[in-house]
Amino acid sequence: MKMHRRVAAIEEIVGHHFDNKRLIEVALTHPSAAEGHAVADSYERLEFLGDSIVGAMVATDLYERFPQMNEGELTRLKISLVSGPMLSEVAGELGIGDLIVFGESEKGTGARGMRSALENVYESIVGALYLDAGYDITHAFVKRTLGPHISPDIAERPISPKSRLQEATQRELHVAPEYKLEAESGPAHAPTFEAVVLVDGRRVGRGKGGSKKEAESAAASDALERMGYVKPGEGPDVS
Repeated sequence: MKMHRRVAAIEEIVGHHFDNKRLIEVALTHPSAAEGHAVADSYERLEFLGDSIVGAMVATDLYERFPQMNEGELTRLKISLVSGPMLSEVAGELGIGDLIVFGESEKGTGARGMRSALENVYESIVGALYLDAGYDITHAFVKRTLGPHISPDIAERPISPKSRLQEATQRELHVAPEYKLEAESGPAHAPTFEAVVLVDGRRVGRGKGGSKKEAESAAASDALERMGYVKPGEGPDVS
């Protein structure tokens, strides 16, 4: 499919015609299709921006919609809504999978690679939309696509390592964990990421994974054990 057709399809999905078409071209480009090019030629930078924007918008909506929920319940609900499985499911429902530009090294890697790409591209599209259209139009897209999945029941489910660590550190130390990517290795179609988590500036956990979020989750699990919130080998519940 030609790039201009991909761009037109995304514009229809998000309900906005981009002044800067380049933003959507980049948002749809998997790193495997930009090997040897500048970092700005794939969706990774827009994904970083979109991740923060989605989190802030969802947090605002939940705060206003559920005044009876405490901090822990809001955190669980937010983490569930912005989790990889949820974002990849929503992106798949929107038909984004057919529009992603993959390099040859990524083609044929199976469902796991597609799930990760769907999650990342949802966030990169949000980042691109925010830069081109501003807050209100982007917020409307996030509410339209994630809103139908909002349910208080999600807050009752077992929580992810990242959510559990955030609850514990905010409750006892009044600070939120901070995650940093320390290394990336391997080919574009099968990368390995290494992340650390810091609490109040001190490194408390380290982890590896096939995506940035998997590495952060592993780092959170490591921190939970090291800080005594779970017993060694027990592991936290995962939503």
